[in-house]
Amino acid sequence: MTIAAIYTRVSSDRQKEEKTIGSQVLALTEYAQNEGFTVPDEWIFQDEGYSGATLLRPGLERLRDLACEGQVEELLIYAPDRLSRKYAYQVLLTEEFARHGVEVIFLKSPKATTPEEHLLLQFQGMIAEYERAQIAERTRRGKRFRAKSGLVNVLSGAPYGYRYVKKTEFSSAYYEVIEQEAEIVRTVYRLYTEDGLSINAIARWLNDRNIPTRKKISRWERSTIWAMLRNPAYKGKACFGKTQIVERQKITRPLRKRGSFSPRCSANRECPRQDWIEIPVPALVSEEVFALAEERLEHNKRYSLRRTIEPTLLQGMLVCKQCGYAYYRTSTRTSKRKLYYYRCLGSDDYRYENGRVCNSRPIRQDYLDVLIWEQVIKLLEDPEIVRSEIRRRIKEIHNASPIKKRKETLEKEIIRVNKSIEKLLDAYQEDLLQLDELRTRMPALRKRETALKSELNSIESAASDQHAILRVADNIDKFLFQLHKTADTMEVLGRQKVLRLVVKEILIDDETINIKHSVPFATSSKTNLSLESAKIPGYLLRSGSHDTDAGKPANVGDWSQIRC
Repeated sequence: MTIAAIYTRVSSDRQKEEKTIGSQVLALTEYAQNEGFTVPDEWIFQDEGYSGATLLRPGLERLRDLACEGQVEELLIYAPDRLSRKYAYQVLLTEEFARHGVEVIFLKSPKATTPEEHLLLQFQGMIAEYERAQIAERTRRGKRFRAKSGLVNVLSGAPYGYRYVKKTEFSSAYYEVIEQEAEIVRTVYRLYTEDGLSINAIARWLNDRNIPTRKKISRWERSTIWAMLRNPAYKGKACFGKTQIVERQKITRPLRKRGSFSPRCSANRECPRQDWIEIPVPALVSEEVFALAEERLEHNKRYSLRRTIEPTLLQGMLVCKQCGYAYYRTSTRTSKRKLYYYRCLGSDDYRYENGRVCNSRPIRQDYLDVLIWEQVIKLLEDPEIVRSEIRRRIKEIHNASPIKKRKETLEKEIIRVNKSIEKLLDAYQEDLLQLDELRTRMPALRKRETALKSELNSIESAASDQHAILRVADNIDKFLFQLHKTADTMEVLGRQKVLRLVVKEILIDDETINIKHSVPFATSSKTNLSLESAKIPGYLLRSGSHDTDAGKPANVGDWSQIRC
């Protein structure tokens, strides 16, 4: 009996809500039953909300690993565009599955057994990629045209204080003012510009008076007030095109905990102000009040005391083991100086409706930074630890796939395709081939050449990474010697780079601190360090007083074992 796997994909949240992925699974399951295929439940791979323009999809990754193990004989997919919206990716994946003995069957595409059917399948892939680019470009230009015409339906919604009224046969979409919410918006601007309250204080003011938000089930957050004060719609000029999608540059802590993987490797970035398209809407505040709020926001951005002007070693690396929230840096003043310490987000009463969710104590920043840095330097004293990690990664590269052999095959195939292209051109120049025949046969060869070169480039990139690792291995002694020589005088940003190379995150508990390393150290390299031996004194929680319980010396308990 033939064992088969099923792969399905939808790209949008709307498709997820309409359960179109369920219809794909149903159709493919019925096909498998009619053909006598056996499909285990765990071999039905689904990627919900993932774009077909990327290969970074968890379901597809598991499917490729399973095919590499040689357990799958048939792969059932609803249509070629469900596998990928890019033709080059379609070719790459189908050839990869074919190398592992997996036959790919598209339910909405004929089985490719003849050259003509292969050509039709290739055309379907090219058309899917063309359609995706065409839809995206038409949508973008159409929205810009409607925005320049003053239509608010391109915004698809209304901010707090307005109601979005959909277009009808007799009128276009428009913003309708909700007077009760509009009065709250005016109050927020008054509190910020006239009374001088901070954004955090305004959020607390609204929550203390039980003023409902738009959904009436959530609390007012600082980010909501900040966005309200920046929204030009409140001065009567809603703007289209304020942000654009760009490649993700910053790896956030939640993303880092997921292995630096995101279904959509993109982020929103604000566009230049001159590129915004203004759409007239009813104003809730005057332009003078809005300009005053904008001026104060800019001033706070540049001169706020909370602005991280001086970076710290562990910022973004500390996580509370009790509640899972991150630690942030804050400060207090004594009669002599200003003290910085790390504090858990969950221990702040004002952030949560029912008060704090964690009882973690603050930790002095200067003591903890020194302690963690000393541990990192101590662990890097032995070059063999880094060498073993490099050897392990090189071994993984070699065992992953026969890269050298595949590279030779690709180079030969590219030469063969180029010769075929040259022969077609020579035949056309000698009048042995008509122009219509050349147009029919040339695109397939060009696409084949592009796909092969794309795969070859990825292999060469992996090989260059391997050579870089080998060069690092050769110079590791010199690097570690230089690191120990400059460890005490190195700037904070330099220390941050070294720390993030070997440490994933640091878990803070009541009595223990656990360092999670990126490099798997051997058991013999694990260290037990007592906090008492570190001689860390107590830390001041607030100016002028000490908390009897939380302010006791931090040398209570033992340092947890440093592990990967």
